Amino acid sequence: MKKSFMLILLLMCLLNLACGRKTGEVEEGKASYYGKGFEGRETTNGEIFSNKKMTAAHKTLPIGTIVRVTNLANGKSIDVRINDRGPFIEGRIIDLTERAFGKIADKKLGTIDVRIQVLE
Repeated sequence: MKKSFMLILLLMCLLNLACGRKTGEVEEGKASYYGKGFEGRETTNGEIFSNKKMTAAHKTLPIGTIVRVTNLANGKSIDVRINDRGPFIEGRIIDLTERAFGKIADKKLGTIDVRIQVLE
């Protein structure tokens, strides 16, 4: 009985993760960007990481999700595709490539306050 309950609970959690978020859903928090040490490594979806791409890491959004990231300080936005997991630093909600981060903020800032909206 206990094993069946745990199996059902596990399946419900996996289903929840697989369904992801709905288009238009919004989240706010801190964004950062990948350091140079990640260049050439494999991302969660098997791609080779490049700081020149318009991609990002998120803890829970399904791989392949397209999100709009808006810098709350200046209103600049970019669209990125989630292809990795992270960030693994408390308080951060998304890690962008250097290219993506640089389009909406000065990289010297390191982190910025953003809004992310699920597009697809």
